[in-house]
Amino acid sequence: MNERIAKIGSLVVIVSVIIFAICMLIPFNFGSYFICMFLPIGFLMMTAGFFNECENDKKVSGIVGIILAAVYIVLILLVYFAQTTVVQQGQLNDQAMQILDFQRGGLIFCYDLLGYGMMALSTFFTGMTIIEKTKSDKVLKWLMMIHGIFFIGCFLIPMTGLFSNMSDNGSGIGGVVALEFWCAYFLLIGILSYRHFGKGK
Repeated sequence: MNERIAKIGSLVVIVSVIIFAICMLIPFNFGSYFICMFLPIGFLMMTAGFFNECENDKKVSGIVGIILAAVYIVLILLVYFAQTTVVQQGQLNDQAMQILDFQRGGLIFCYDLLGYGMMALSTFFTGMTIIEKTKSDKVLKWLMMIHGIFFIGCFLIPMTGLFSNMSDNGSGIGGVVALEFWCAYFLLIGILSYRHFGKGK
C-alpha cells in the first residue's frame, strides 16, 4: 500500500506537470492555476513514499523533507484556490486585485515563489535519503538535490521587486521559457520516481 500511494503520487506529478506545460504554451491561465492545486498533493504523496523507505540515519533529513512539502502544499493551495475563486469572479476592487491577482506580481505571486522555494528545499532533503540501488536512482537522487538550488532564487528574487511591474510588462516569453525548462526538469524527477516505486511491485 505504501509504495502504491507513492507511485500514484508520482503519476499525479507527471500528469500535472505535463498539463501545466501545455497550459503555459496555449496559454490558458485558469487551466494552469487549476492543475497546480493537484501537483502539490501528488508531490506530498511521492515525498512520503521516499520517507517511508529511508534508513534510520537519514530519518531527520526525511522528516525535514516531509515538513517542507507540507508547507509547500499549504502555500500553493492558498495561492491557486484564490486565483480560481475570488480573482476569477472579478468582484474585488483594484487594491485587492493588486494583492491577490497572480498576474500582477503582488503578494500572492511572492507567496507562490515562496511555496516553490519550500518545494525545492523539500526535494533537496528528500534526495539525500534516496538509496542508490540503480543508475536511475542515482540520477534521481542528484536531480532532486540539485533542484534544491531553486530555493535561493525563489526566496530572494521577490525581495528585489523584480516582479512588481508584471501587470505593466507582462510575464514575457522569458518567463514561459523558464517555466517550460522547469517542467522538463521536474517531469524527469516524476518519471524516475514513478519507476523507483514501481520496481518489483
